[in-house]
Amino acid sequence: MKHYKQFINGQFVNSTSTTVIEVLNPCTEEVISTIPTGSAADANLALEAATESQPAWEALPAIQRAAFLHKMATIIRENRVFLAETLAIEQAKVIGLAHVEIDVTADYFDYNAGWARRIEGEIIQSDREKEHIYLHKAPIGVAVGICPWNFPFFVMARKVAASLITGNTCVIKPSSEAPNTIMEFAELIQNIGLAPGILNFVCGSGSLIGNALSKSPLTGIISLTGSVFAGQQIITAAAENITKVSLELGGKAPAIVCSDANLDLAVKAIVSSKVIFSGQVCNCAERVYVQDDIYDEFVERLAKKMSEVTIDDALTGTDADMSSLVSKSQIDKISEMVEFAKKEGAEVLVGGKRSEQFDRGYYYQPTLLTNCTQQMEIIQEEVFGPVLPVMKFNTLDEAIALSNDCQYGLTSSVFSENFNNIMHATSKLQFGETYVNREHFEAMQGFHAGWKKSGIGGADGKHGMEEYLQTKVIYAHYR
Repeated sequence: MKHYKQFINGQFVNSTSTTVIEVLNPCTEEVISTIPTGSAADANLALEAATESQPAWEALPAIQRAAFLHKMATIIRENRVFLAETLAIEQAKVIGLAHVEIDVTADYFDYNAGWARRIEGEIIQSDREKEHIYLHKAPIGVAVGICPWNFPFFVMARKVAASLITGNTCVIKPSSEAPNTIMEFAELIQNIGLAPGILNFVCGSGSLIGNALSKSPLTGIISLTGSVFAGQQIITAAAENITKVSLELGGKAPAIVCSDANLDLAVKAIVSSKVIFSGQVCNCAERVYVQDDIYDEFVERLAKKMSEVTIDDALTGTDADMSSLVSKSQIDKISEMVEFAKKEGAEVLVGGKRSEQFDRGYYYQPTLLTNCTQQMEIIQEEVFGPVLPVMKFNTLDEAIALSNDCQYGLTSSVFSENFNNIMHATSKLQFGETYVNREHFEAMQGFHAGWKKSGIGGADGKHGMEEYLQTKVIYAHYR
């Protein structure tokens, strides 16, 4: 069993806290590692190291910073099997999807390295004679990244790659439930020549480490991927120093299926979007609105597809669609939500309980609920599990209104073969992303950003990279 330390200022060091957090394999409930509980002193040491190293890092030409991102990508590819297995074991991600996460993470470092020669400012026309106005882009300073447990390795790269290429230094706090892959990465890159303090990894509880990192005046930007509650805590902690925040929070993605949709395509895409990582993805399809004249046929097809979803151990079940949920608290929450939905009148068409296939682990059956109403908790609140409630609608405008009737605004989808329906829906849906006739899964060159309580700012692409930059305008008058 591995006992991880803090990675601060280029070295693995003991935490000032003597207590540890146990990390479990969700499929077996066995302890597989420990991480430090952490302390405010650990957080401050990491921030001080990042602050001290930042001016020299910023002074490097961006193309030289990019070279380190390419090295990180290469190391990930060289260790892809080991990293994928580590990921599968610590968070119950089926091994195929774990490999996808590792591979995309490597690509993400290379992609962001490609921005080195494309970070641009502007020349703005002046109202005065003999004056030029120059807008420059500059790093913010020290970037803090707080990572989730559902895509811990990829989201780490989202925060590290964009912050480093733009000249910021970085402090990462891995999730306490899935820190292992990130900490193994810290070991792998220890000897790539990166100066001490450029990139630091501090483990520990969110309430302690996350709060200390967010409250510090040394922090220039805080990027969090997590729950709405966690985002609210970060905003509160950051308020004293007016620290910039970039938040990707919860989602409650609607999928609208119109009567002219390709039903086979819609069923396949929606089920894929629901059971990926056992439904524990922010952009998962979380509720389905089906036009009334195809409702019965579509639900019948959806039920058949959901009942065919396979469950197995994340590491050994190589052909499984999904595996265990990440923790006991997660499966307890989902069980309670389904039971409450049943009390409110929802009917279970498929699943609806813990899987009896295994004697250990946190396995929950793929679940389809009908007879749902808009005000039910199961329709309004994020489930974050393999549970799919379905409702019917009459007109497209009604479906759009039902979709927008939610505190979240991260992702959504529309299934239709009618161009006018598609354009109308995509223009009216109040979500940062809308997928048309496809599964819910974003691209690294896009911009993953939520509306409403789903977040502030965003990640990926040019706009995600620019989250880590601030502007400086120079008015240059000459004679």
